[in-house]
Amino acid sequence: MSDETTDWLGGPGENERPDPVRAARGHAKPALPRRFYTETGFSEEAGGLRLTLDGRPANTPARNPLRLPNRVLAEKVAAEWAAQDTQIDPARMPLTRLANTAIDGVAPRHAAVVDDLCAYAGTDLVAYRAGDPERLVAAQGAAWDPILAWARDELGVQVILSEGIRHVEQPPATVRALSDAVAAVTDPFQLAGLHTLTTLSGSLLIALAVLRGHLTPAEAWAAAHVDETYQAEVWGRDAEAEARLEARRSEFEAAADFVGARR
Repeated sequence: MSDETTDWLGGPGENERPDPVRAARGHAKPALPRRFYTETGFSEEAGGLRLTLDGRPANTPARNPLRLPNRVLAEKVAAEWAAQDTQIDPARMPLTRLANTAIDGVAPRHAAVVDDLCAYAGTDLVAYRAGDPERLVAAQGAAWDPILAWARDELGVQVILSEGIRHVEQPPATVRALSDAVAAVTDPFQLAGLHTLTTLSGSLLIALAVLRGHLTPAEAWAAAHVDETYQAEVWGRDAEAEARLEARRSEFEAAADFVGARR
């Protein structure tokens, strides 16, 4: 059985201590691992639904059970594996990669991930506004002011705005309220999704609005990319930039699936 196979499936050494360093090193090779299975699916276990490859339970790269919290996510992850060709390309598997992150990275480091997210409370994208041109100022206001109103009513936060890139200190009560909202997310799948939404958008407020069902993923993506949309309308669209943006959107949509994992 190859290294790639034993990283994903339990083998004869199932009871041996896992070696996440070897697993990570194996998956960092330039050559993509070959597809070693025919059928994909999932099976019910205590605590969730575990991905199966040819009927055998699958693992994460750190040899933890690759277990999803609900049927919707399990079906989507299984579909990602079914869609692979002769090789397994992680770039085409955003949900699987995020599941691995939730299980191997977020679950054992919950406090550190919360702290990392709380740092965004003082640097949120929607607090930093353009001074001109008027068209961009209006676009930012139309997209971001309703989010600030929702945050005020839902989270009890008052965000101070800044023009340009000049740093603005947010009130301690605002930072504390946002930090409390993040700390309340105890599910590792939701927290992994919230972290990805925040880092891709630059806005903890936008990410929390998706988590709480106030914004759809499409609305959140549009709000997070007001500036890029304006630049594309003024200067035209660049094919390479658009391709990169589309890849990021696929990650964003996967993260939105994860923040709704327990809803």
